[in-house]
Amino acid sequence: MREPRMWIDGEWTTARSRGTREVVNPASQEVLARAPEATAEDVSAAVGAARAAFDSGPWGKTTAQDRGKLLFEVARGIRARAAELAATDSRNMGKPIVEAEFDVADAANCFEYYGGLATKIHGDTLNVPDNALSIVVREPVGVVGQIIPWNYPLLMAAWKLGPALAAGCTAVLKPAEQTPLSALMLAEILASVELPRGVVNVVTGDGPVAGAALVSDPRVDKVAFTGGLETGRIVIKTAADTVKRMSIELGGKNPNVVFADADFEAAVDGALFGAFANQGEVCSAGSRLLVEKKIYDRMLGALLEKVTRIKLGDPLDRATKMGPLVTAEHREKVLSYIEIGKREGRLLCGGGAPQRPDLAKGFYVEPTIFADVDNRARIAQEEIFGPVLTVIPFEGEEEAVRIANDTPYGLAGAVWTRDVFRGIRVLRQIRAGILWLNTYHPTYNEAPWGGYKQSGFGRELGPYGIEHYLETKQINVNLTEAPLGWY
Repeated sequence: MREPRMWIDGEWTTARSRGTREVVNPASQEVLARAPEATAEDVSAAVGAARAAFDSGPWGKTTAQDRGKLLFEVARGIRARAAELAATDSRNMGKPIVEAEFDVADAANCFEYYGGLATKIHGDTLNVPDNALSIVVREPVGVVGQIIPWNYPLLMAAWKLGPALAAGCTAVLKPAEQTPLSALMLAEILASVELPRGVVNVVTGDGPVAGAALVSDPRVDKVAFTGGLETGRIVIKTAADTVKRMSIELGGKNPNVVFADADFEAAVDGALFGAFANQGEVCSAGSRLLVEKKIYDRMLGALLEKVTRIKLGDPLDRATKMGPLVTAEHREKVLSYIEIGKREGRLLCGGGAPQRPDLAKGFYVEPTIFADVDNRARIAQEEIFGPVLTVIPFEGEEEAVRIANDTPYGLAGAVWTRDVFRGIRVLRQIRAGILWLNTYHPTYNEAPWGGYKQSGFGRELGPYGIEHYLETKQINVNLTEAPLGWY
């Protein structure tokens, strides 16, 4: 069992209260570590360090080239510890090890992407009516508070820190209290590349204390939050008190639309992967499967046959396709939705915890599918964030689009069809920020990530993501030597 420390102002430190929180392996309930439980005073110290590093430390004089080189070094550090990082996220969160390995590779690629982008931040020179030169420059927004979820512990840290550091900001990162270990390992890597003290600080603790202190601190210029809708509303309201910049990515209830002319086998695979990858603990999961009536019964039969191939088991076993849910509390939430679903739809398979002795200590839930679901049902409208798929029949494009958009969320979605004209036509009508045609889930560092409606606002990744860490300033230079002569 480890007793990791927080990284504040270039020093490893415990919480001032000496309080800790047990970090548990959800597959076995083994205690992996006791992480510091940050107090508001700890968070204040971290913000103060980030503020000082931004206002008067050497970071403000670091060139874009040097920032880019540091980010490339971070990527190399991640790759050097790839196996350890993947195993840590797998044991801490329950993610199958093969998926965790992809996450680690993506995290390294993300730092490399922003390492290259650091030198591509451009301003403008404008033609203006007077004899003047008008210059537009881009500057870092300042100190950023970053709060990340538990479902992609290392990858979400990379998504947040990569663009912030490339832009020249300083940061206080708060990982989810359930999964802090890989973020603290990332802090070790950041320390090893000799990042100036205070530029990145990592504090661990729960949302109501550590998260609230970070969001409310007036010295924080911007908040970047990824998490659930209810917590997101609190973050938005609190950040508004000090008029902070915000980028907010919340949940989704995403439509995966299959037309009768789709490649059937590919669509079946896409439906299962969209719903059950990472145990369905994915904001962009394809949790609503909309199937054209012509192939509806065939699709149900294929899903029922193929879902049996999803192997539940030890996340560190490379044959495992689905691990446990992250905590006992979260499993109870998912199981409660399944009970609701039994009253709202037809249970096709799953519906509870697996009855296997080797899984008895873990927080496992069977992959669960409900058929014949009305889109107004709770299991079709509310984010369950677990391995629960609702299947909804439709007839024709118009009804498919209406059902797809009939939700408070607008994060992601997909369309399956061989007719590319239909595919693009339908995708253009779905009000969501991330969409796929004949695939589900691939994510690229080069492309924007974020949602419409109650899925949040702002974008991460690509050049779009760095925009939220930059301010735009105009500088006007008078080129006329004579006095104005106004008075």
